[in-house]
Amino acid sequence: MKSYKNIFFFLLFSCALSGQEYYFPKPNASWEQKKPQEYKINTDKLQAAVDFAQANEYSGSRDLRIAILKGFEKEPFHKILGPTKKRGGPAGMILKNGYIVAQWGDVKRVDMTFSVTKSLLSTTAGLALDRGFISSTQDKTGDYIWDGTFDGEHNSKITWEHLLQQNSAWSGELWGGKDWADRPPSEGGIDDWKFEQPKEPGTFMEYNDVRVNVLAYALTHVWRAPLPQVLKQNIMDPIGASTTWRWYGYDHAWTEIDGINMKSVTGGGHSGAGLFINTEDMARFGLLFLNNGKWNNEQLISEDWIRQAISPSTPNVNYGYMWWLNKKGDRHWDGLSENIYYAAGFGGNFIVIDPENEMVVVTRWLEPNKIGEFMSKLNEALD
Repeated sequence: MKSYKNIFFFLLFSCALSGQEYYFPKPNASWEQKKPQEYKINTDKLQAAVDFAQANEYSGSRDLRIAILKGFEKEPFHKILGPTKKRGGPAGMILKNGYIVAQWGDVKRVDMTFSVTKSLLSTTAGLALDRGFISSTQDKTGDYIWDGTFDGEHNSKITWEHLLQQNSAWSGELWGGKDWADRPPSEGGIDDWKFEQPKEPGTFMEYNDVRVNVLAYALTHVWRAPLPQVLKQNIMDPIGASTTWRWYGYDHAWTEIDGINMKSVTGGGHSGAGLFINTEDMARFGLLFLNNGKWNNEQLISEDWIRQAISPSTPNVNYGYMWWLNKKGDRHWDGLSENIYYAAGFGGNFIVIDPENEMVVVTRWLEPNKIGEFMSKLNEALD
């Protein structure tokens, strides 16, 4: 019996120590740094990873309006519908247990973050589930949104989970965007895309901003409030984020709820809009997820939601609820933990959560196909 008591108190003491190891920066205060050596991180190899990130800047124009129009030029009818902003140069932060062990570039500069926005949009869905506004992600979205958006034999099958995993195959038009014209396949002509029968919901993952924006629209109606306000009150203010971030929708994307016009925001920026944010605020958001939804002693979003959000979907093992997963699949980073998950956006914007190494990594404007190599270099510094 004595040995069992000893084990119990050892585990209790270990848990207490573990909780104390995490540092959470205060609002409007300097973010504490620690020397990499304190965590047995090889300084030279860490610097080599940082140098690599700085030397491999995204090759697209710093005028993001030009980069967007070039990057999505094959889409029929594509045009800029919301705000854009010229970007800065490469920037990033590497956190270990919440402390900064490396940073580069202007980490306070606000830039577009494109599809990183999707992971924050997903979080507003998690908050709705935690508060009981949505009973289950398996529920049909049309049971909540009955204005015609989810009417018809096909769209009526769509669940919240389908929308979150980007396998809804929602068919229709929102804010002037047609689902079939958004990120079309490389093969075939416009008639092939336009008249192709939609896939069965839940069977095929397709990256599609129109359908993501349908999710944002539906969540706005569930919350009966603009999603930037939901995110600010429930997440960004409690984690001490700055007052500089903004979340935009398309210029004409207004919806009336309770007699009040509200902007329905986007989940990305490939037609403009989306989340505009600095590197430090991205790192704070990542730290919240590293600590399983808890900031200091306050549980802001449930651990159960995070488990759901980072569970592989059936059609794509590398995708959960708008988080990319480093599982063995088409987007696996060889040699790195399969428990890594991350938010990713056009132009090389990333928030990487590495639970096994208790690290958060944020990169801005890294050539997107270099992220795996960058993470491998960082991993070598930990060995």
